[in-house]
Formats: sequence, C-alpha cells, structure tokens
Amino acid sequence: MRLAEVLLSSLETLAAAGQAEAACRLAGRACAAVRQSNPAAWQRFNVFLHRMIKHVS
Repeated sequence: MRLAEVLLSSLETLAAAGQAEAACRLAGRACAAVRQSNPAAWQRFNVFLHRMIKHVS
C-alpha cells in the first residue's frame, strides 16, 4: 500500500523532528484504521510503534 509507505515516511520525519509522541499517536490511529482491511500495513505501523515507544516519555 503506497499510502501506508508515505504515512510511515512522514511519521519517521515527525519523530526525527522531536515529535515521537505525536508520531506514535498518529501511527496508532493508522493501525486501527487498517487493522481489518490491510494486515500488512497494520504490521508495519505496529513495528513502527514498538520501535518508537522508547522515544516517548
């Protein structure tokens, strides 16, 4: 899903700019949105969340 790739890239940029919490919140919303319709995209967002959570205070 190309849209998921674009969103993940944007979330990475947001996190790199010091906004990891905002990136995680948006990734969580994306996870919920694609959970049933696109399991592959759900997995990518889930991996992002697990990787980023250590950057959230």
